[in-house]
Order: sequence, then C-alpha cells, then structure tokens
Amino acid sequence: MPDMFDLPAYLARIGHAGPLRPDLDTLCALHACHVQSIAFEGMDPLLRRPVEINLAALQAKLINGRRGGYCFEQNSLFKAALEQIGFQVTALTGRVRWMSEPGSPLGARTHMLLKVDLADGAYLADVGFGACLLDSPLRLATDIDQITAMGSFRLTEADGLYTLAARQPAGYRTMYVFDLTPQLQADFECGNWYAATNPAHPFVHVLIMERLAQDRRHKLLNRRLITEARDGEKLAEREIDSAADLAHVLDEVFLVTPPVPVDELFARISG
Repeated sequence: MPDMFDLPAYLARIGHAGPLRPDLDTLCALHACHVQSIAFEGMDPLLRRPVEINLAALQAKLINGRRGGYCFEQNSLFKAALEQIGFQVTALTGRVRWMSEPGSPLGARTHMLLKVDLADGAYLADVGFGACLLDSPLRLATDIDQITAMGSFRLTEADGLYTLAARQPAGYRTMYVFDLTPQLQADFECGNWYAATNPAHPFVHVLIMERLAQDRRHKLLNRRLITEARDGEKLAEREIDSAADLAHVLDEVFLVTPPVPVDELFARISG
C-alpha cells in the first residue's frame, strides 16, 4: 500500500541499530542519526521540480534515492518513523524568523515541526530547520538554556506563542515562532507549495544545504561552503569553484546525489 512505512529501510538509511522504544533515549538517538545521515537540502525548488510530501514520495526520495529535503519532507518522514515505533506525535507549523528584523510582522506558516509527548513531558523534535539544524530534541520548557552537543537553545512563550532561539557568536538568534495547534495534512500541503514555488521564497533562488557531522555543522549557500562548530562558531569558509568541486561536496560532505547532472546544478548557482 502507498501509505505503508518501511521502518527497517529508514533505520538502515540513518544508521540506527539500537533499541526501539517510545522513550527519550530512543528519540534522542533517532534524532541525532537522522540529521547526520539525511541532509537538509532544497535542490528541487531551485530546479523548479515539484516537491511531494506524501509518504510514498518521501520514502522514494529520502530513503531510497540518496536525497535530502526540507522541513515538510524531513519532519513528515521523521513523524512516520516515530509513530511506527509507538511515539505520540503532534505535527505543528511555525513561522520562520531567522532572517527577520526584530519587530517585523510575522510571515506565513512555512515551517513544520513536531511535538512528541513522553512520560516525563512534551518535547520539540525538528530534523528540518535548515539554517540551524537541531541535533537533539528539546524539552518543551521555557526560559531555560538547553545545551546540546552542537548548540545552546532557548524557548520562550507569550500568549500561547512559543519562540525558539539558538545561541550564535553575537548572542541568541530567533529561529522561528509556533503555537501548539495541531495541523492537518492539508496545512502542510499549502505551506509546502508556498515554500517550493513562491518567487519571493529563498528556496527558489538559493541552494540551501546543511548536515551535522559529529562536532561539525556543514552549510552550503549557493557556492559558499561553510563549516561551523557549536553555537555557530565559524571554522572555515570557501567558494565552490567548479561543477567537479560541487559534485565532490555533494557526495562527500552532504551525502546526496543530485537529481540532475551536476553541471546543470552548478550553472544554476553560478548566475
């Protein structure tokens, strides 16, 4: 059936061979394996290719196709895996603020995230925020610093609206805001279509990629390859100077195979 989820194939894809219980240890292990194995990437919107978020398409692309994806793809796939294991998961939407000026109006709900309810409380799980990937789920608890291997994060709340911020070299920077209203698949379809096709959205113009690898955060913004340590400390930055260089970076750093000849992709980011 098209809506069946192949959990063994997913676990093989992310390299997880540990226990599978609906508890915090399993959630943390799966979250860490996912972001190290399946890169955040937006090649399809940049190439004007459709982005489908039904389960069959997600498995074909992210599990079997050696591809990554963005939030609607990543967190939809992660939700299916968690539910198959027995977790209680609620899908939510957020409004991205990473590039927004303080005090500017809120934008559309173009980010997908997950609330996972465990015996000791609720957790935020998000394997698809491609400006600052979370390496671990966070407690849904406010006004405390939550320290992970690759970052420091803080949730605040006012009038039912939660704000997630990540520590960067210049201080805490807002990632996105969200509430706890459960969302329908139709809500994600609308947000996904907007993110993949709107001329004003960055995915249509900029190749954005990110993958966590142990104690490093690798980012690609068109031809800029950036390596960061925890809390956004920049370690290195260089330009991708050829299609062959791009092919190597995609294969070795981000572990993905592009859907078109790499020359075509390099031409798109060299304009």
